[in-house]
Amino acid sequence: MISRVDDYLHAVPLSGSVAEQVGPFTLFRSTTIWPYYARPVPGSGTTIEPADVELVRARCAELGIPLSFEWVVETCPSLGPAAAAAGLTVLEHPLLVLERDDFRPVTVDARCEILPAEDAVLRQARAVAGLAFSDPGTAVGAAGPVERDAHAAEVTDDMIAGLRDRALRGVTVNAGAFTDEGMVASGAHQPVGPTTEIVGVGTLPSMRRRGLAAALTAVLVEHAFANGVDLVLLSAESDAVAAVYERVGFRRIGSAGAAE
Repeated sequence: MISRVDDYLHAVPLSGSVAEQVGPFTLFRSTTIWPYYARPVPGSGTTIEPADVELVRARCAELGIPLSFEWVVETCPSLGPAAAAAGLTVLEHPLLVLERDDFRPVTVDARCEILPAEDAVLRQARAVAGLAFSDPGTAVGAAGPVERDAHAAEVTDDMIAGLRDRALRGVTVNAGAFTDEGMVASGAHQPVGPTTEIVGVGTLPSMRRRGLAAALTAVLVEHAFANGVDLVLLSAESDAVAAVYERVGFRRIGSAGAAE
């Protein structure tokens, strides 16, 4: 299972990047609207040293792109210490998976649905995510529909064009949760063959603690299982956030590492 997840995580950036080998890493050079990262080659079994991290640092400097790494801790336990020794900030997040037989649907007093590849709804989804991730965690916050609408007006046309392109190509499937106040949660999944990852699930801070993230995740999972996927994965910000996904049937299999 952990190897399958690692292989998926190495394949999914290819929908928006060019891959380049740098030492024991694959560096994904973005061709889309957000930066990517370097990952250790799955199955290589290489022990990563700080000097390997420095190779990537030098190449990123040549290319003028941010230096960052993502990996599965259990398949490359040496990368975290090597990255820390090279002066990077290292974080670990719960890594969870869901198989069809473990899925538990969740419903709430909101309309949760897959979004069309239309500029207006994608702009709202991006605005919701921006507010959610600028105030992370599960605690109720201040930002709500008024702030969402103001933030939506600031989302660039290039960002919307990129989101629309990915949606039309089917490499990102977007979903939203709606109340009488409009979209209040958003998220997506990114299928590659029979595996997909839930990403970017966020709720307007003022609308938290209502089960919206779990219900939205359930809609994304249902869409994935109905379209040829048999394994869904995600990484959670924290144990508290992981508990939201455990309501849907996800179980923890390890940790996702990140360094920058």
